[in-house]
Amino acid sequence: MSSIIGTDVVVQVGLVVNDLEKTGQKFAEFFGVECPPTCYSGDAEVVKGTYLGQPTTASCHMKFFETPSVQIELIQPDDTPSVWRQFLNEKGEGLHHIAFRVKSADEAIKAMEGKGYPVMQRGLYGDASGQFAYMDTQGDLKIILELLENFEK
Repeated sequence: MSSIIGTDVVVQVGLVVNDLEKTGQKFAEFFGVECPPTCYSGDAEVVKGTYLGQPTTASCHMKFFETPSVQIELIQPDDTPSVWRQFLNEKGEGLHHIAFRVKSADEAIKAMEGKGYPVMQRGLYGDASGQFAYMDTQGDLKIILELLENFEK
């Protein structure tokens, strides 16, 4: 039996936070590394994001920590309704999602929707080099799954 998205390798663990700089510094101290730079999710015209099926201008700032086994993403959302803001408002800071790199996000989304897991939010990376989709698997899997696709160059 194989995964419905074609992989079972978790590539990222994402947390939502209120204070990216403070939390980032704490992670850097914990890992004994320099705090990574802050990244912006991208301009709405590039990202072309949707949230719950509607266009959105939601954005966030992020820091990425690379470990030997998985990337840790810290996310501080803006106040615009989004999958990140909803989680932060309803559950507070903490573990938000696990992510999988897929060959085709569109195919993985179709497969997941066929199993009853709808898209919560999706869009392009800030530099348009790939796409992401957050899938609502909270009922069955107790966590949000993110699909990541890097476009071929």
